[in-house]
Amino acid sequence: MQFDFSFYKGRKVFVTGHTGFMGSWLCRILVNLGADVTGYALTPPTVPSLFELAHIKNDINSVIGDIRDFDRLKTVFDETQPEIVFHLAAQPIVREGYKNPAVTYETNVMGTVNILECIRTSNCVKSFINVTTDKVYKNREWQWGYRENEELNGFDPYSNSKSCSELVTQSYKDSFLNTKGIAVSTMRVGNIIGGGDFAKERIIPDCVRAAIGGKDIVIRNPISIRPYQHVLEAVYVYLMICAMQYDNVKYANSYNVGPDDDSCIPTGLLADLFVKYWDSDIKWVKGNSDGPHEANILKLDCSLLKSTLGWKKIWNIEKTVKKTVEWYKCYIQNGDVKKEMDRQITDYIEDIKRHIC
Repeated sequence: MQFDFSFYKGRKVFVTGHTGFMGSWLCRILVNLGADVTGYALTPPTVPSLFELAHIKNDINSVIGDIRDFDRLKTVFDETQPEIVFHLAAQPIVREGYKNPAVTYETNVMGTVNILECIRTSNCVKSFINVTTDKVYKNREWQWGYRENEELNGFDPYSNSKSCSELVTQSYKDSFLNTKGIAVSTMRVGNIIGGGDFAKERIIPDCVRAAIGGKDIVIRNPISIRPYQHVLEAVYVYLMICAMQYDNVKYANSYNVGPDDDSCIPTGLLADLFVKYWDSDIKWVKGNSDGPHEANILKLDCSLLKSTLGWKKIWNIEKTVKKTVEWYKCYIQNGDVKKEMDRQITDYIEDIKRHIC
């Protein structure tokens, strides 16, 4: 299903976590759609960062602040009076959660409480999206995908903090926001890849760093299966649901956001595709898998999203990796990465139209 992109023209939109990889893509699309965007986040979490490379701050009201600082967040929120809120701010790395569990819980749980408090005490918000993760579920290492009614009980501090974020959101929704007519949805999103991710402990950034440095790509667990999708697939779903629930609260729900089974692939196969499209003399090798617990298999059942909203995956895993490599090639060749983002956004939207027709 394609929603009316003109919905966002002139809308006041508040994005937490706007300096991150996904936040930067979301802000870029919102700007292209004519939205009035305010972002609230810490300084970019990586060097380099997509936020700075694409000069995202030049096109939005960018506020640097900690999601854990309620007073600061509330001041900015009240000043901007948004109609729409996308909550992306998080400590997003599993291994970092093991190293700093308290910070992870403070950010991912109390950060959610803080933005929900801003919404609860306001009279401006009509639609709220909380982006969590596919890791919110109690992982039983099943071969089939988890559905939205499965138990929420992530194993590690990061995953568990996101489970808590889901529960907090549901409580605020039931206790306060429903009676105010505010539409609320959570997005349990699978593994995101795409141009501009420079984080540590992530497969594509690790591949890029190895390729640029002329080293072998080291894969900790090449047989682990994950639901990989391009960042534009997820961002499009956020935009679609946010717009649709704004007009009709019946669309507000918790949704799995992930690819079809053909894109739920082992990490080693993802590395094979990267090597194929990078097109140079590189290879991957198996590294030391010692370390904290990580799931071996994780899939999502996205039937609810498909049946409720008519959603279809647009880019398969081959095209996803190809587009990702194209962005990084542009970057290492000192090209215009903002123009490359816009080109890929246009390609994606055109592909949506072709799928619908």
